[in-house]
Amino acid sequence: MYNLYDFDKTIYNGDSSIDFFLYSLKRNWSIIKYIPKDVIAIIKYKTEKISKKEMKEIFFSFLNEIHDIDTHIENFWHKYRRKIKKWYLLQEHSRDIIITASPDFLIEPIGEYLSVKDVIATKVDKNTGKFTSNNCYGEEKVKRLYEKYSKIKVNEAYSDSLSDMPMLKLATNQYLVKKNKIIKLTSK
Repeated sequence: MYNLYDFDKTIYNGDSSIDFFLYSLKRNWSIIKYIPKDVIAIIKYKTEKISKKEMKEIFFSFLNEIHDIDTHIENFWHKYRRKIKKWYLLQEHSRDIIITASPDFLIEPIGEYLSVKDVIATKVDKNTGKFTSNNCYGEEKVKRLYEKYSKIKVNEAYSDSLSDMPMLKLATNQYLVKKNKIIKLTSK
């Protein structure tokens, strides 16, 4: 039996993509030129003129400015792993699978640090910000999980959002995480 976890705002206190952008901006001020494009993309997304995937690709286009991306990511996690929630750190992780809409290049290193079984995330080119998979969100999380683990049995599933109900429904025990409060939803 495995346990499924969303990442941002579930086991990570905040949004790792935003934190990574701000961390990158502090180290490379040329990234500031991407902010107007990001604002326009958010408005276009909110007014349904572009998809969430298109908005996120525009957001991650700042990756073009980062040299030695692997070292940059490593340094980011050295500083930001402190934002992993304490309740999660106190657990055994070898049967945990993190399933997140965040980019794979960003989440896989922290998954390795935490010694989780696997990370399933949106596949994003770390040099360009272009998506190489669908956004790993909602039903896509379940689809991607079953592509890797066709006969998986899930004991517990955790998320901060009911948009993850397709993933939560796979588990015998379902939990909603609000800050550091864990609320049991239902039992099968």
